[in-house]
Amino acid sequence: MHIRTAVIADAEELCSLLNEIIRTGGTTALETPLSATEFAEWFIDGEFALACHVAEHDRLLVGFQSLSLYGDPPKGFVDIATFARANPNISGVGSALFPATRATAEELGFEFINATIRADNLRGLAYYTKMGFEDYDRLIKVPLLDGRPVDRVKKRFKLGAVPHMLRPT
Repeated sequence: MHIRTAVIADAEELCSLLNEIIRTGGTTALETPLSATEFAEWFIDGEFALACHVAEHDRLLVGFQSLSLYGDPPKGFVDIATFARANPNISGVGSALFPATRATAEELGFEFINATIRADNLRGLAYYTKMGFEDYDRLIKVPLLDGRPVDRVKKRFKLGAVPHMLRPT
């Protein structure tokens, strides 16, 4: 798997990947599909977008991970978003992306990476825990577009710390 920085030319393919996840539902807080232009604004070159890395496998973009300041996070925090293609499902996309994203957050001088995950997204919660993120807050009963309330779990990764998965046992 090859990891690189996303460019505007990736927006259409990455937007398609994200929109498939949105249409499937159940894992992302995003509920409305984006256009390629909106995708680029949110994740690649918009006002709040700081970095976006893509994972390529056999010339197919199989996932991306972004850092942003969308939503005005607390001082020293940067938000992360991670998405991996559902079809075909390639194992290890998030794990391959995280070292580049982490290095960028450190280079930018942040203290923490924040992940806000739907409480019903068990795979997402497990992924961030595996990467070394720890729970620190919970948003209770955030309504989805259909009115159904779903909690959001807030996890943070302390930069400069030894990753959980690399700690001696």
